[in-house]
Amino acid sequence: MHVQLSHPARSVDIKGPKKAKDLLRELNLVVEAHLVIRGDELVTEDEMLSDKDQIEIRPVISGG
Repeated sequence: MHVQLSHPARSVDIKGPKKAKDLLRELNLVVEAHLVIRGDELVTEDEMLSDKDQIEIRPVISGG
């Protein structure tokens, strides 16, 4: 699957299939601190991602 990350901006290709949470762990990212997006759809951490997917990972930003 093709994965686009921000902060810092980079892209990588990862072998699938795998769960979204396993993808984040493989990339050394904290599961609770990142959003996984497939196309225009937010993906839950237990959803399976396939080799054909285009994925974007964004950090969760909160403020007050």
